[in-house]
Amino acid sequence: MTEPIDRPGKIIAIHLSYASRADQRGRRPAAPSYFFKPASSVGVSGGTVERPAGTELLAFEGEIALVIDSAARRVSLDDAWSHVGWVTASNDLGLYDLRANDKGSNVRSKGGDGYTPIGPELIDARTVDPAALRVRTWVNGELRQDDTTAGLIFPLAQLVADLSQHFTLEPGDVILTGTPAGSSVIVPGDVVEVEVDAPDAPGAPSSGRLVTTVTQGETPFDAEIGSLPAVDDLQRTEAWGSRAEAGLPPVEKAPGLSPELRAQLLEAPTAGLSAQLRKRGHHSCFIDGVSVNIPGQKIVGTAKTLRFVPFREDLFASHGGGYNAQKRAFDAVEDGEVIVIEARGDATTGTLGDILALRAKVRGAAGVVTDGGVRDYDAVAEIGLPVFSQGAHPSVLGRKHVPWDVDVTISCGGATVQPGDIIVGDSDGVIVIPPSLAAEVAASAVAQEIEDAWIAEQVAAGHPVDGLFPLNAEWRARYEKAVSDGSVR
Repeated sequence: MTEPIDRPGKIIAIHLSYASRADQRGRRPAAPSYFFKPASSVGVSGGTVERPAGTELLAFEGEIALVIDSAARRVSLDDAWSHVGWVTASNDLGLYDLRANDKGSNVRSKGGDGYTPIGPELIDARTVDPAALRVRTWVNGELRQDDTTAGLIFPLAQLVADLSQHFTLEPGDVILTGTPAGSSVIVPGDVVEVEVDAPDAPGAPSSGRLVTTVTQGETPFDAEIGSLPAVDDLQRTEAWGSRAEAGLPPVEKAPGLSPELRAQLLEAPTAGLSAQLRKRGHHSCFIDGVSVNIPGQKIVGTAKTLRFVPFREDLFASHGGGYNAQKRAFDAVEDGEVIVIEARGDATTGTLGDILALRAKVRGAAGVVTDGGVRDYDAVAEIGLPVFSQGAHPSVLGRKHVPWDVDVTISCGGATVQPGDIIVGDSDGVIVIPPSLAAEVAASAVAQEIEDAWIAEQVAAGHPVDGLFPLNAEWRARYEKAVSDGSVR
């Protein structure tokens, strides 16, 4: 029953398509993106898949596979489904140990022999509603995935229409339509079963269970030929589905700002806060050379750091494309955080533009501080995201910078910034406050503002500043009496 897909001309897979998976990953794409898998990766039900020697993160992904029946080129959304002949089950297996080096192409991490088992039976696409299909996956008899196409971000027909804009979909081509939440790591001896069905259609047609057994490979990769498998906690987290499933401890985050402390910091100007830091021996708190894109805007938040290193061709090739550090920072910024970017004070290239600014705004970021330039300067301001920078520059990132790392200690505008530091910016500039001093400094700065306002009243009334600014003993006594009388608020 699977003759049309024994050797497909093309296998096209989508990176992220189910809302449940997107929510698990913490990012939801605005449009579908794809990768190719080789025809040699096709496997059959009852077959095996090898986890190569020296690797640990082979993961299953139960998916719905669409098999093209008639050529499709620039087809409309309304017509797209008519070019799908059959629907069946697939397992888009992936080796996360090779994922980072593939830079999103997934050539090696998803292209291994047997990494695309399909079948066992084909469902006639004309007999089912593409919005009412179900995919389920079992590992060793335990249900791990259970979702329907009602949970897709992009309808199945949209994938066909979209791909047909770029190249001809030919009979026998296969589209893997993404996996829902629940994908995780499998080990040698595990048996994975995937089934696609249409439970509400007449006769409840089903693909039957696509069965794949994991085996252990004996041949290691050769370092003299290509890069070796490598894993880190990010790959472990994404392969297993969560840090907890991967056996990793939760990420310890610096405590956020309480509503009371945030209110005090919003009330206190940076000039007053910096004066209080200076009294406590902190003189290197200034992020120099930056100004805000929206006049009158003030930002208060905890720092989420992003580091750029100087441009180098080989490093940009390995770290500049795909889901790089810059994109990860803007995708992961949380409500009330300020993205602080180390660009080495180089204003001759952009360090963000309107799309990333919009992402930060949607995520609830308090603002961005960069000691570099900003692309799409006016558009970023229209979005309403306060950005402190060295000004506008039309150049792309790769002119001077390589996005290197997130959530590390950085230097921005001459100041050292650590993740979780308190960032306050207004028309006078931006300062960095160590979290351990924030409450004390904020309270003292607000108190000083109240005192300064009373002094200004006395100056306005005609008193000379000598002895009044700063307060001498006589004027201090008058001020404290005014406070006790309740005339100072």
